[in-house]
Amino acid sequence: MRNTNINKILHSSALAAAIASPAAADTVTLRIQTHYAPETVSGRLAAQFVDDVETMSGGAIDIEMFYSSSVVATVEPFDAAANGILDCGMTGGAYQTGKNPAFQFVGDIMGGHDTSYQQLSWLYYGGGLEAAQALYNEHGMQLIGWWIYGQESLSSSKPLNGPQDLQDWKFRSPPVSRPRSSRRSGPRPS
Repeated sequence: MRNTNINKILHSSALAAAIASPAAADTVTLRIQTHYAPETVSGRLAAQFVDDVETMSGGAIDIEMFYSSSVVATVEPFDAAANGILDCGMTGGAYQTGKNPAFQFVGDIMGGHDTSYQQLSWLYYGGGLEAAQALYNEHGMQLIGWWIYGQESLSSSKPLNGPQDLQDWKFRSPPVSRPRSSRRSGPRPS
């Protein structure tokens, strides 16, 4: 594995030590880029994630968050982290399917789960983390975990002026987070 700052942190257990005893550790600064814009719901959730990590670490971990394409292009944080330009990339693994198609299953796995709990259960209890680590490790990277983000945008190549414009309209959508019993019957949108 390449010696990026995050790899040094993970291998030396400095991150765990910083969380366990922040007074005993020096401040660690992580430079992370996400593909979200700061004004989006997901961008605001990323900012809250930064605040939460800094608070829970007692100030031992400082995160410098870069949004959208502020350091590298939206699809490049993985390579930037692998090459030491950034410490972490906070983007979906699906951007790396050109390296290995299996990255799709550590990214946007629409249709693979009905709730976020199922997605996290697959990662932590269904062997997903071990499979993902093998993919990441091939490129000198380490998967730290999934961040389940907020709303997804819905964009269209034609104007949508109301519900009538959705008649016979096909789109790709993330699964809804409600029990199957409360879902409408019939085919799922494609």
